[in-house]
Amino acid sequence: MSKVCELTGKRPVVGNKVSHSNRKTKRRFEPNLKDKKFYVPETDEWVTLRVSMSALRTVSKMGLFTYLNKMAKKARN
Repeated sequence: MSKVCELTGKRPVVGNKVSHSNRKTKRRFEPNLKDKKFYVPETDEWVTLRVSMSALRTVSKMGLFTYLNKMAKKARN
């Protein structure tokens, strides 16, 4: 399963793990993703999405339908 947020598009990034002796080795920073089931009252259906926790906080504040409309409007600009 891919580690990409379906709402924000967050994906793993690559960086360095730096030890106490300042050695650098490659590592991946994974987004904090969870599978979440959302109810959309506007369409009266349940939707399962793989979302990051930061996106989940925003969706819980705004609502899924409003959030998706806002992201679509942002993508057009």
